[in-house]
Order: sequence, then structure tokens, then C-alpha cells
Amino acid sequence: MRVLLKKILDCDPDAAWRAIRSPAVFRQVSSPLLAVESLEPHGFPTMWEPGDHPATFRALGLVPMGTQIIRLNEITERPDGVRILRDTGRGVSGALSAVTLWDHRMAIAPDQAGTGKTLYRDQLIFKAGLGTLALWPSFWAFWQLRMLRLEQLAPTWRYDLGVDMVAAPGAPDAAPSAPAGGEIDGD
Repeated sequence: MRVLLKKILDCDPDAAWRAIRSPAVFRQVSSPLLAVESLEPHGFPTMWEPGDHPATFRALGLVPMGTQIIRLNEITERPDGVRILRDTGRGVSGALSAVTLWDHRMAIAPDQAGTGKTLYRDQLIFKAGLGTLALWPSFWAFWQLRMLRLEQLAPTWRYDLGVDMVAAPGAPDAAPSAPAGGEIDGD
């Protein structure tokens, strides 16, 4: 089954690209329906890198859903400039292990109208055997709520802490400095 969404987000594409690679943003857009905790030795990194990232999920922050491997790959060298973050992870325990195919792609591109905003496309393809049809309404509804949260948060994605280049003190056009912590900072 497939869930497909497409929206213009009110932020520039670089800010959107940083945001979708941020575990903090992932947790924000999943909340309050899902609480996600890292199983990595030092917790989630500030910015996800390609590779495997084990995590536990709890519905409404209370009901254990199981463990999932978030398996990320970045596609950034396309001739059209579209950047894609792809998760082909899998559930390894609990209810999450019922999903036998997980292919989630988030694509970031400049708005074709030249607004400086971001064209965001989000596609989930999943299979869960005989349960696929039963799960589709839940995934569809969750993806709608995720998109609402992305739309709400996007205008705050101006600078990524610890990642944006900061000019030397006193130089013109220096990005504002920000405290460490890994959150996407908003103005």
C-alpha cells in the first residue's frame, strides 16, 4: 500500500533538508501519537547519517509498539537537484515486526514557482501481509498529522545549530550563533 503527500513548505530547501535529517524534528512530527527513543549507545545523533539507527516506539507515549531499525540512505547527486532521504528499515519486535516492507522517501526540492520555499514530497510504501489493508487507514491518518506538524514547524527552520557556517566575529552577514543541543532553531 502507498501513502503519498506533496506540499509546499514555508522554508528554504536547505533548511528543510537539514530538518528531515534531524532526529529531534522526527520526534516532534511523530508526537504525540508516537514516542520514539533511540537504542544507539549515545542516543540519537544531532543529525542522522546514512546507516542503521535502532529505536523503540510507543503509541501515545504509553503503549509499547516494538523495536524498529531506521535504515537511512541519502540521494543527493540527482541532476534535477532533488534530495531524497530514504528509510528502508524494518520492525524487529512487537507490532512493528508485522510490517514486512517499509520504503519511506522524503524528497526536497526548490518550489518550481520560484518562491524560495520547498516542494516536499513524502511517500510511504508498506506491506504487512494480510494486515496491509487493515493498517492503511492508520498509516494514512498518521501521515496526514505528520504533514500538518511539518507545515507548522517549517517556518521556524531558519538555522541548524552547529551545522550552518558562521562567519568570523564582526564579519558582515554572520549567521546568528546558537547554543549547542541539536534542535532546529526558529526565529
